[in-house]
Amino acid sequence: MAISLLVLLHEGGHFFFSKLFGVRVEKFYMFFDVGIGKWDGSIFKFKPKNSDTQYGAGWLPLGGYCKIAGMIDESFDTEQMSRPPQPWEFRTKPAWQRLLIMIGGVLVNFLLALFIYSMVMFSWGDSYFDTKDMTMGFKFNQDAKALGFQDHDMLVSYDGKPFGRFDVDVYRHIADAKTVTVKRGNKNVNIQMPEDMSLLDMLKTEPAFVRPFVPAEVDTVMPESPAAKAGMLKGDKIVSINGKPVDSWTEFTYQAGVLSDMLANAKTKSDSLKIRTATIVTTRDTLHLVLTEDLKLGVGQTSIASYYEPVKVSFGFFESFPAGIRYGINVLRGYVSDLRYVASADGAKSLGGFGAIGSLFPPVWDWHQFWMMTAFLSIILAFMNILPIPALDGGHVLFLIYEMITGRKPSENFLIKAEYVGFGLLILLMVVANLNDILRWLGYM
Repeated sequence: MAISLLVLLHEGGHFFFSKLFGVRVEKFYMFFDVGIGKWDGSIFKFKPKNSDTQYGAGWLPLGGYCKIAGMIDESFDTEQMSRPPQPWEFRTKPAWQRLLIMIGGVLVNFLLALFIYSMVMFSWGDSYFDTKDMTMGFKFNQDAKALGFQDHDMLVSYDGKPFGRFDVDVYRHIADAKTVTVKRGNKNVNIQMPEDMSLLDMLKTEPAFVRPFVPAEVDTVMPESPAAKAGMLKGDKIVSINGKPVDSWTEFTYQAGVLSDMLANAKTKSDSLKIRTATIVTTRDTLHLVLTEDLKLGVGQTSIASYYEPVKVSFGFFESFPAGIRYGINVLRGYVSDLRYVASADGAKSLGGFGAIGSLFPPVWDWHQFWMMTAFLSIILAFMNILPIPALDGGHVLFLIYEMITGRKPSENFLIKAEYVGFGLLILLMVVANLNDILRWLGYM
């Protein structure tokens, strides 16, 4: 639903500026109406009386489009371009008007995202955990410890700037920093960072490069679970599992992952039972139990919210706009920064299609998360469309800027070929992204 709304509004931006400058919009479609045989590819269509525009929906879910008269676009209508130019056509308008028509969709998506973020700030405010408040420090993996980090270090600053809120930006700051300062005991320690740090590597490793230190303390015990049957109680702190020391839920999850790898190679039910039979030592008792077939203990875990109070900020109506704009620009800055990893092999594997987009939304309806994800997708849609790739808005903008600087239009033959190349690249990208979704679903990625 969110994607459909964003696509309609994006195309509405092109539509608005086209109408503003007297350019006819021949089609306004959701999805693409690629014809098959005698069928024109439309699921439904209608044309209001005295209107130049046919509205409808196609069968190929690749976004949507406005077919603007006198323009070389994804419709590849070369027949129209062979006829004499008309005053209501895109190609007869001044370059600055054509430029506004082309950036109209991007402009709508970007402004919409900032508006949504602002209204989220007004309705829900902002809530986050600040790194300086995390007095138990952080848990680091072996890669981080090799650089000089130690468990319970408190993150203070990167290149002299405080970390602030704990979110994905913490990983970005560490990856890009020359020096990270931590508080160890009662003194600050500077850790020199290598130049080849990769955010992608930091996020994909298990256990993660850094996580807030959360003791392996039991918050709840599920009835009839292995933990309940063994006598585990709320408030118990797990010290070890099968002789392996455990000091946090991060470490417990890692040890459970080791058991999962062993279980995957089990040959018989006896082997499986042996792997699932565990000895767990808590601060109160030593427990012998059999984990479930998916290696669940049956307890609710404590979280950072169990130990720290989040920072909560409320905004008045007018205050929410600068707050939302700052938040949106920071999201865009982070996304643009992360694009450098897409060209790598691991980055290509991280691409996702419709399945990945759907997984961004929570399984249980949550208006806050819905609007946050909608705003995020709107910003991404704006940025991706302004990239200087033929068939995208950015490709048309690039050619228009060239025309405005040189005073010469690219030939129609060149524009048609460029459109084919760009459209082919987009199809390839879509295939790769959705193939990644399928491979993840099948367990191959």
